Amino acid sequence: MSRRIAKKEGGLSRVYFEVVSKLSVKIRTTEQYWNIITKIKHPVMRGKERVVQKALQEPNIIRRSRVDKNVYLFYRKYQKHHLVVVVRHLNKREGFIITTYITDIIKEGIQVWPKQSKTIK
Repeated sequence: MSRRIAKKEGGLSRVYFEVVSKLSVKIRTTEQYWNIITKIKHPVMRGKERVVQKALQEPNIIRRSRVDKNVYLFYRKYQKHHLVVVVRHLNKREGFIITTYITDIIKEGIQVWPKQSKTIK
């Protein structure tokens, strides 16, 4: 886990955590944005930093959004549900967390990991 200062439009914000995902992309979130996620958007995610990091590093499924090819959804089993971390890849090396939440449904999208095997007929 790395802490550094991230460039942000209109100023700087301290990186809260940064991990290399299963897709070998460095994913980060700032303290300020993590607070928005955990205090406003999805308070149930408060205190779940380690689980979110693990979902990025060791997901059960990764899907790419059908709407935006730079958005990926990392799913990991969590209790009786799935924890999902939605990230945007800025390029092949860096990205950031858009949001994270708990769900009982895996959304549609293009599965990128694990690779689905093609059946030969």
